Amino acid sequence: MSALERLATTIAERAGSDPDSSWTAKLLAKGPEKCAEKFGEEAIEAVIEAVKGDPERLTSEAADVLYHLLVMCAARGVTLDGIDAELARREGVSGLAEKSARKG
Repeated sequence: MSALERLATTIAERAGSDPDSSWTAKLLAKGPEKCAEKFGEEAIEAVIEAVKGDPERLTSEAADVLYHLLVMCAARGVTLDGIDAELARREGVSGLAEKSARKG
C-alpha cells in the first residue's frame, strides 16, 4: 500500500472521529465548502513555492495539497479508488484529445 493509499484510509477512518481530537474530522465537520477552501489555500501555497524554486518547500506544500485534496474529495464522497479508476480510464489517451472530448 502506498503512502497515498494509507493517507486516504486514515482520512476515511477519521471522518467519524471527534473534531476536537482530529484535524481531519474537524475539517470534514465544517463541510465540503470549507474543505474546498482549505484545499485552495494549500494549492496557492504550492504555486508560490513552485515559483520561488525551492524543491524542499514545494515538496512539503505538495504533500499538504494532496492531503487536502483527499479531504475535500472525502467530503463529497469521492474516493481515491474512484480517482484512480478515472486516471486508469484516461491512460493512453492524449491529454489534448481527452480535454477536447469534455467540451460540448
